[in-house]
Amino acid sequence: MNKTILFWRRTDTEGLERLELAMQPDGIQASSTVLCLESGGFRLDHQWLLSPDWRALSVTVERWNAGGHAALRLERSGTGWLVDGKPRADLEGAQEPDLSVTPFCNTFPIRRTPEHAGASLQLDTAFIDGAEMTVARSSQRYDRQGPGRVRYVDLGLSLGFEADLAVDAQGLVLKYEHLFERVRMEAK
Repeated sequence: MNKTILFWRRTDTEGLERLELAMQPDGIQASSTVLCLESGGFRLDHQWLLSPDWRALSVTVERWNAGGHAALRLERSGTGWLVDGKPRADLEGAQEPDLSVTPFCNTFPIRRTPEHAGASLQLDTAFIDGAEMTVARSSQRYDRQGPGRVRYVDLGLSLGFEADLAVDAQGLVLKYEHLFERVRMEAK
């Protein structure tokens, strides 16, 4: 098993994420904790199960804030998604989940965006608003700008939002313009 630990810092507000990534031949697991002052402050844990080709199979999200605790689970079901075990017709055909409080899930479409500059990938997502704990369909596009550089364009719920992303060789975000940056861990 190949295990990696990543940290991201929010650049628009105070916040930090620690993500543990375990890659095995039969799939990928990720477990993360986000602490953030956005929306009155919250802690959010998210656990992912991915196929070996980095397609999300499920994600469980739990949030704690002054209002209490909330949880939801999103699971792939055929070409659609179950939310807390119930089918959601509005999510039929959405290719991947997108969780608002982390740059981790941008990796899934980035890895499928063709490598040559000028290539694009457009997809529909099951967008999870981590602060509100809601799920809605949204659309986005990834434009390859060159090696390690991708432009994110929101075509749905945040229409008009765009950001440049710098990514490593695995497609994991190093810097997400306006929102996140990877924190480098010091070697012991």
